[in-house]
Order: sequence, then C-alpha cells, then structure tokens
Amino acid sequence: MLVTRIRPVTRQKYRIEAEGLPPFVLYKGEVSRYHIEEDKDLSMETYREILEEVLIKRAKLRTLRLLEQGDRTKKGLENKLEQNGYPPEAVEEAIAYAESFHYIDDKRYAVNYIQNQRGCKGRARIMMELRNKGVSQEDIDFAFQETEEGADTRERIRELIRKKRKSQGTMEEKERQKLYGFLMRRGFASSDILSVLRESAGEWTDIDT
Repeated sequence: MLVTRIRPVTRQKYRIEAEGLPPFVLYKGEVSRYHIEEDKDLSMETYREILEEVLIKRAKLRTLRLLEQGDRTKKGLENKLEQNGYPPEAVEEAIAYAESFHYIDDKRYAVNYIQNQRGCKGRARIMMELRNKGVSQEDIDFAFQETEEGADTRERIRELIRKKRKSQGTMEEKERQKLYGFLMRRGFASSDILSVLRESAGEWTDIDT
C-alpha cells in the first residue's frame, strides 16, 4: 500500500495517509521506527502491527482519559476518537473495551441527562438533544420511563418522611440514620433515599453507607 502523504498534526504527531487504508496518527519516533515514508509501500503486516501494538492500545487509554472528564454517549466517544485520528478498527476495539466494564452506557447517560435538564427544558427539547448525541429512541424512552418512576418513588419517600418525623426542624444525625434504616427496610433503593435526604439545599449531610 503506497503511502501518499505524511502531514504534521503537531510538532510530534503526524497523520499518515496510504492507499486502501484509513488515515491514522503516529508520533514522530514511531514514523521513523516503522520506516514510513511518502511514496513508499507500507505492508499490511506492518500496518497490522502498528494497529495492534500502538493504535488500539493508545485508543483505549484515550477513551479512559475522556471518560475521566465526564460521562459520554457511545456515539460521542466514537466521534471524539475519530477526531483524534484513530482508525475505525482502533475505535471499535476501544469502545468494546469501555462497554465491557460498563464505562459507557447510553441508558445511564440518558437518565442522568434528563434528571439534570428537566427543570429548565421540555421533554421534546431534551429528546432532540439526546438524539443529536447519538442516543437511540429506545434508550431515550427507557430513560424517561425510569426517571418518571424514580420521581414517583421519591415522592413516596418524602411522604413517609413527613409522616415519620415528629417535627420539621433541622434533622439530627441520629434521626437521619433511623430514617435511612426505616426506608431501606421498606424496600426503597439507597440512591432514592439519599436523593431525598439531600434535597434540603445541603442542610442534611450525606449518610455513611
């Protein structure tokens, strides 16, 4: 496969273009190590070695760094990796790696997005934005159902707390712990209980679970 162009991306990185291959990015030292030169052939054997020993490993590390910055949709992560110069095979392997550890989950992303945006945006706007982020309609529908059920659950928790409390003043730590245990025994999820207990603008501190 003839290398048609080697273009600098930064002082240390170069974009390699070769006939029959997707473009990919290597560091200057790697270009030299694999003897890549314009108008010279790059064997498939050498390309597979670059892909497996360099690009896939680097794409996985880049994926983890991107996820450390914040949750992303599968499509958003794919787009970012492609923008960074990784070929489709490396992107596919990196996405599969992240999915195997549940580091990316479009259902989870959609639920969190709806919870964060529903106070200032309507359902149609949120749905459009999630579609634009690459979330499937099936996952969007699931997320709306999940958040609506979660809202109903938290309202039941609020009602039980109102009935259980003797006064509506500041809640002491001992009372928080008793309420937490009571609600857990009633079968409510810890995340829903803590969500309600945190609602008073930070007045109640986190419960050590």
